[in-house]
Amino acid sequence: MTPTHSIYNKEFAHKNVSLLLANCLKNDLFHEEFADLIVTSPPYNVGIAYNSNNDELCYDDYLAFSKKWMANCYTWSKQQARLCLNIPLDKNKGGNRAVGADLTRIAQEVGWKYKSTIIWNEGNISRRTAWGSWKSASAPVVIAPVELIVVLYKGEWKKTNGSRISDITADEFKEWTQGVWCFNGESKKRVGHPAPFPKELPYRCIKLFSYVGDVVLDPFAGSGTTLIVAQNTKRRSIGIEIDTNYFELAKQRILEETGSLFP
Repeated sequence: MTPTHSIYNKEFAHKNVSLLLANCLKNDLFHEEFADLIVTSPPYNVGIAYNSNNDELCYDDYLAFSKKWMANCYTWSKQQARLCLNIPLDKNKGGNRAVGADLTRIAQEVGWKYKSTIIWNEGNISRRTAWGSWKSASAPVVIAPVELIVVLYKGEWKKTNGSRISDITADEFKEWTQGVWCFNGESKKRVGHPAPFPKELPYRCIKLFSYVGDVVLDPFAGSGTTLIVAQNTKRRSIGIEIDTNYFELAKQRILEETGSLFP
């Protein structure tokens, strides 16, 4: 992987992790196809207070933004690359939108091929109060406490390149190939980022969909979770983060939380 030095602001490298302070909308950020697997959770456009990203775009602008970064990732990916896309099922802030369906459609428009969808049940609406019309058919509101992990691929689904070494156990394989994953979300306070995902999410995606030694990309590196897990599962990784503060947060976490098994 060869980044174009003139269009990113800073680079941090540690062991087999590379983190760039850059914008994943820049289509000339890399010169070659390098990614074997992409695991990412892009902004949801629900008004989260990120430092360097407007998370309240009009919906058409949000879809255009999504199309741009997905197209770039497609260009940067090898022919047998997979994309694990963690996105909401839907949203009702600013109008009801089928976000999962729309982003899955856009991914296919730029070239990604659809494989399957994993339902992540994080069960986080136990204190729900927004019922719409209470005990009435007038205007009830149905909220599903789930997110999606949409699995897509570039050219070929069957993976023949790379080390051919899988490190997934039999029990993990049997459990994770069931299409509903149940584990808790991550604490914003503990991590120090407004929208972190738990290590369990990239851990499952990386072990299920990549070989040892593969290159894992996260174009929205955030607090660095994907990169940490990739290092600790003996993969190489590159992350892109646009915000200086989150870049420094990810850098610190990478230094503190990556083991020494993969020098």
